[in-house]
Amino acid sequence: MSRLSLAFFTTGALCALGGMVWGVVMAASHDHTMMPAHAHLNLMGWATLALMGAFYALSGRNDRLGWTNYWISTLSVVVTIPSIAMILGGNAAAEKTATAGSLLAILGMLTFLASVALHWRLA
Repeated sequence: MSRLSLAFFTTGALCALGGMVWGVVMAASHDHTMMPAHAHLNLMGWATLALMGAFYALSGRNDRLGWTNYWISTLSVVVTIPSIAMILGGNAAAEKTATAGSLLAILGMLTFLASVALHWRLA
């Protein structure tokens, strides 16, 4: 397995663990205010990054475009999830950073699509 796919899986697993702990804390406190941020962490951080990592593992790709995809997608999680949590906590000003994170997520997916398309061409 390439270092690229391991990077995606490691980051995804860390997000999954964080999401699990966050879910347990919400359940124990009976305060589910942060549920949308928790769900986004699980979807963007665990599911999306792990699926991208699976593609890179199966395709054998380990190139600059893949690493660009990794860094953009990881940064989108790091920016978006705290921003959503701040919005849910009443900080409306965090909408700008949440929007920036969302745009990074779209850019990350476009980068992933480019990597998949390039693999089609090479297949």
